[in-house]
Amino acid sequence: MQPAATNRIASIDILRGLVMIIMALDHTRDFFHETAMTANPLDPATAPPVLFFTRWITHFCAPVFVFLSGLSAYLSSLKKTKKEAGLFLIKRGLWLILVEITLVTFGLTFNPLFSFIILQVIWAIGWSMIILGVLSFISYRLILITGLILFFGHNILDYASLPVTGIAGLCWSMFFRAPAIIPLSTSHTIGDFYAILPWTGPMLLGYCVGYWFRKDFPAVTRKKLLAITGVSLTALFIGLRFINLYGNPLPWVKGDALVYNLLAFLNTSKYPPSLQYLCMTLGPACLIMSLLDAAKRRWSAIASVYGRVPFFYYILHFYLLHIILVILFFVSGRGISEIVDTQSLFLFRPVTFGYSLPVVYAIWLGVVILLYLPCRWFARYKRTHTRWWLSYV
Repeated sequence: MQPAATNRIASIDILRGLVMIIMALDHTRDFFHETAMTANPLDPATAPPVLFFTRWITHFCAPVFVFLSGLSAYLSSLKKTKKEAGLFLIKRGLWLILVEITLVTFGLTFNPLFSFIILQVIWAIGWSMIILGVLSFISYRLILITGLILFFGHNILDYASLPVTGIAGLCWSMFFRAPAIIPLSTSHTIGDFYAILPWTGPMLLGYCVGYWFRKDFPAVTRKKLLAITGVSLTALFIGLRFINLYGNPLPWVKGDALVYNLLAFLNTSKYPPSLQYLCMTLGPACLIMSLLDAAKRRWSAIASVYGRVPFFYYILHFYLLHIILVILFFVSGRGISEIVDTQSLFLFRPVTFGYSLPVVYAIWLGVVILLYLPCRWFARYKRTHTRWWLSYV
C-alpha cells in the first residue's frame, strides 16, 4: 500500500491535540467527581476556584474543535472539485449526526435501550458541515458573510420574544436556544445540548481562515493575521463583558469579593454559546495558534498525535472512561441494583458515586496516556493507507 499524500500544518494538529486532551478532563469529571451530579462547578458563589477552573478550562475545547473542523474542511476542499467538496461535507455531516445518536450516546450512557439520546458537539458539527457544504456550492464570500452574521449577531435574539412551545418552539430551541429536553415517548427522551446555528458561525469562519493556511500563503503573514485576530477577539470579550449590554444572555453580576467577581466575569454562556463565550475562547486560541508553527518541543509532538486523529480519540475516550467507571463501580462495593439511577443519565454512575478532584485528575491522565499508543497507531495507519472510509473517521 502506498503512503497517502499529506501536507499537514503542525499548528493545527498541536492545538487540536491540546484541546482533545483537555476535553477528556471534563468528561472524566462528569463520570467520576463526587459532586458532578449534584452541584454546578461554574457557580461563582459555591464552587471552589480549583473546581471552577477545572470546568472552565474545558470551555476552550468545543469552540476550538468546531473552528478547526471548518479550517480542515477548507484544506480538504483544495484537493477536490467544488461539487466533490460540497457533497463530501454533506455526507460527512450526516455521518456525524448518526454517530452522535448511536456511538456517542451509547458510550456516554451504556444504555442499550437508548432511553436518553444525547446531542452534543458532534451533532452540532454534523449540521454545521451540512450547512457549510450547501453554502460551498455558492461562494466563499457567502460562507464568510454568513459566518460573520451568525458569530457576531446571534445574540440579538436574546432581545426577541421567541416561541417556546409547539413546532416553532422546538425549531428555535434546536437551531438557536438549546439546551432543550424533547420527550419522544414515555420511555425515550432527547437531550439537545448544542444549538446548531451559534456553533455554525465558528465553523464557517474557520473554513474562511483556512485560506491563510494555503501553501502559497506566506507563513509570516498568517501568524500576524492570527495574532491580530486573537488579540481583537480577546479585547472584544473584555470590552463586551465590562459594557455588559450585549453578547451574553445574562449580564455579569458583581459581588463583594474579588475572587467571586473574577469567576463571575469568566462565567459566560456555553449553552447556547454566546458571543462573549466564543471570543473568550477563540481569541486566546488564535493567539496560541500563531505561535505553534515554531513549536518543536517534545510536548508538541505528543499533542499532535491526538490532534491527527481527533474523531478516533473522541469516540475511544468515552468507552475507555465508561469501562473504567464500571470497574470502579463494582470495586467500590456497589451492587447490580444500583446500576440504574433514575436521577443519572449514565448507567453505573449513581448520583452519590464519585471521588475527590485529585483522583479525577489521576484518572484523566491515565486515560490520556492509555490512548496515546492507539492514536499513534491509527495516525500512522491513516498516513499509509488510502481507503475511502478513512476520510470519515
